[in-house]
Amino acid sequence: MTLNLCVLIPNRMIWYSEVKEIILSTNSGQIGVLPNHAPIATAVDIGLLRIRLNDRWLTVALMSGFARISNNEIIILGNDAEISTDIDPQEAQQTLEIAEANLSRAEGKRQSIEANLALRQARTRVEAIKVISY
Repeated sequence: MTLNLCVLIPNRMIWYSEVKEIILSTNSGQIGVLPNHAPIATAVDIGLLRIRLNDRWLTVALMSGFARISNNEIIILGNDAEISTDIDPQEAQQTLEIAEANLSRAEGKRQSIEANLALRQARTRVEAIKVISY
């Protein structure tokens, strides 16, 4: 038995196919979803989306959003997302270093919040490329 997974961001569809299982980062922690999962709607946190195909896992850096799981269908509406194989490791590391520097220079509450968000996103992208697909 499989699940139908659709991952959408504002400018395109990231993923649409049958999958065996997913692991999703939500605002209350990670959840694993297998066929016949109970219906839920949940906020998605900045983090990794792990997708199990037949014999391998795929990793997606997901930048928050919402997910709906019902009748073996998963729809994820994300603010942004990148499949790990599409991320340039050198650019991701450089973005992480810039985000860390910006956070250390942030002045005021608003700059701190924005810099912290950028840092979480940069860390997620770096983490996505470091996860071993097996």
